[in-house]
Amino acid sequence: MPDWPDGPVAVATGTVEVVREPGRPRAATLLVNGVPSSFVDLDDPGLLDFEYMQQAAAVVDVVGARRADLSVLHLGAGGCALARALAHRHPAARQLAVELDGELARLARVWFDLPRAPQLRLRTGEAREELTRLPDATYDVVARDVFAGDRTPEHLTTLEFVHEVRRVLRPGGVYVANCADRPPLALARAELATLAAAFTRVGVVAEPAQLRGRRYGNLLLIATDDPDLLDDAGLARTLRSLPVPARLLTGEEARTLAGAAAPLRDPQPLVDPVDEHAG
Repeated sequence: MPDWPDGPVAVATGTVEVVREPGRPRAATLLVNGVPSSFVDLDDPGLLDFEYMQQAAAVVDVVGARRADLSVLHLGAGGCALARALAHRHPAARQLAVELDGELARLARVWFDLPRAPQLRLRTGEAREELTRLPDATYDVVARDVFAGDRTPEHLTTLEFVHEVRRVLRPGGVYVANCADRPPLALARAELATLAAAFTRVGVVAEPAQLRGRRYGNLLLIATDDPDLLDDAGLARTLRSLPVPARLLTGEEARTLAGAAAPLRDPQPLVDPVDEHAG
């Protein structure tokens, strides 16, 4: 039996709790401040239980099939379920996971048998700050999965942030972002418009009920300058054949979903009227 604690454990940003899966003593869901963050099965390192992680892994698999030296940057780590699964699927890959809460990152290593460096390195820090410190053209994939409550912090959704993501991507790399939204999908539409202002190809993966605006849920946003990645027939087929089938919208369908939404921008600094007219 894993040496997992019973009940919540205090960390820098609140609490984390390991909730064992009934009938599967080596599988558990990690709750961060009471919200499900990751699902890990110690006996099945390739397993992904959350739908959006399955979708993201399908995208990474397409990139990984083309690049022997796959490199992945995770902004937001939690229990590192996606990174753990990708290490199993792509053993030669090199991954870096950035997590705001250093104690959470430490506990994830202790509890979930994470791969060691250089397969998976963990770095404590704020996602955007750490992103700005990374060299140009370093990663094939950037995956964003950062939440404060049930929302992604606004400064991780703007065009200025997305330009930083594009900067650290290798040519033809891909950005995948977990976007939690509810009807009428205003945030997802705005984020899609933001990605389209920075990349040549964008897409969104979601269950049909979400696209019809019927419920709250996670959508996977995708952006790349690779002209072929989103047209990969195997990717669309994989997404349709997941336990919860999902659709990939690209091209005109993605533009229609974005509609008239404007790209999100960083707040502009206030200008002191005295300074503005000085001199």
